Amino acid sequence: MKFINQKIGIFFWKLIVAFPINFQNVLANILFSFLKNPNHKRNIFSRKNIDAAFPNLNKQEKVNLFNKNLKSMIRGIFDTGKAWFWNDSKINSLIKYEIFGLNKLIATKGNLLIFKHSHHLELDSRILGMHCELYGVERVHNSPFMQKVQSMGRLKGLNALADKNSPITFIKWLKKNKTVLYAIDQDYGLKNSSNVDFFGIKTATTNAPVKIVDATQCNVLFLNSYYDSDKLILSIEEISISDSKLMIQDISSHIEARIREKPSEYLWQHRRFKSTLGKESFYEF
Repeated sequence: MKFINQKIGIFFWKLIVAFPINFQNVLANILFSFLKNPNHKRNIFSRKNIDAAFPNLNKQEKVNLFNKNLKSMIRGIFDTGKAWFWNDSKINSLIKYEIFGLNKLIATKGNLLIFKHSHHLELDSRILGMHCELYGVERVHNSPFMQKVQSMGRLKGLNALADKNSPITFIKWLKKNKTVLYAIDQDYGLKNSSNVDFFGIKTATTNAPVKIVDATQCNVLFLNSYYDSDKLILSIEEISISDSKLMIQDISSHIEARIREKPSEYLWQHRRFKSTLGKESFYEF
């Protein structure tokens, strides 16, 4: 039954993103009314995260940020469908975007391109992959069917994908001077992680970039992405890293600074602080 429901879901997902963007915007507003349920666990997670990350906001400001964030998440579902199901020409003709900093991708050296979990990250990587040779690291989906859909969609913009638990694969890519997309801003537990400051909270963050750089001597860059009105901006930026001991904190601080610029577009629905603030106690619902 789950497999059938997933197939039906993918059918309607493809159907929805085939409609004009104006229709999608109307549908997004309708979905917002249904998904606004304060008792939904993902809404609880996002409210808890917003409360913790922005203690200086008043109650109404937090409500406004939550609402904008939920609308951004819904838009992100449509953006993911466009990234996975549209062809290049349709993306180029119907999506306004601009890319800055492609010249920072050094051709004679591997580039570890860190990104943040914005709601539109799938569209970010699809568009960037249309303009450079790009490889990705992913967490394998629990459903084999959804993993197939996910991989097929992502490989429209990426040259290849590697499981995050198989670092040998993407280390080889970096040693061959490839550019690899990699995210560190989710909580994968305390093992092999550092507790670094993130929005003033000690937060478990993977140490993998330190090991990757040690093994490959690759370049470390950041992919910033955000909407400027209806135009998607992609900007490849340098990260100021003082030394290897502070690398994870430096990267985390850079990510935080960019999230603060567009906080409504970030994936607050993830339990980012579960290892340090408590998976059950802090995120109880």
